[in-house]
Amino acid sequence: MDGVSGSSPVNTSSFATTAVDRLRILRQYKRVAMVGLSANPYRPSHFVAIYLMAHGYEVIPVNPREKEILGQKCYPSLTAIPGPVDIVDIFRDPSAVPGIVEESIQIGAKVVWMQLGVIHEAAAQRAREAGLEVVMDRCMKIEHARHFGGLSMIGLNTGIVSSKKR
Repeated sequence: MDGVSGSSPVNTSSFATTAVDRLRILRQYKRVAMVGLSANPYRPSHFVAIYLMAHGYEVIPVNPREKEILGQKCYPSLTAIPGPVDIVDIFRDPSAVPGIVEESIQIGAKVVWMQLGVIHEAAAQRAREAGLEVVMDRCMKIEHARHFGGLSMIGLNTGIVSSKKR
């Protein structure tokens, strides 16, 4: 087990990824469709999008309730996005994941990345069977910061990283 999600049940499943896997994905893929990106600046998805954009990623908002987020055109679905998508970063309830995975397969995405707390093993299996890489119960911002030196007091204030024993 490693990193900030060391206690995740995913770490003992067939969907565990290594730090090396996640580092390779972060280096290789730069076009990220963020499903469930919120226009609310206090939501974790909003902060993650700002962080990723500041570090050279193209973030494409996917939220049917919004027209624009962070100066980027917002799309109602993955299939509405023009051009290829590398990573589908999911900020939705686990019950929404199967449909998102099906759209990810349809658009030819390379990676399905489920954020912290988003776990859906059947959908992850479907994605893998279709040739997509799967990262589950991990945060792209935290993983990027772990590998590239951006984990600061802001990361500690989330409650995800703590000096206290559980």
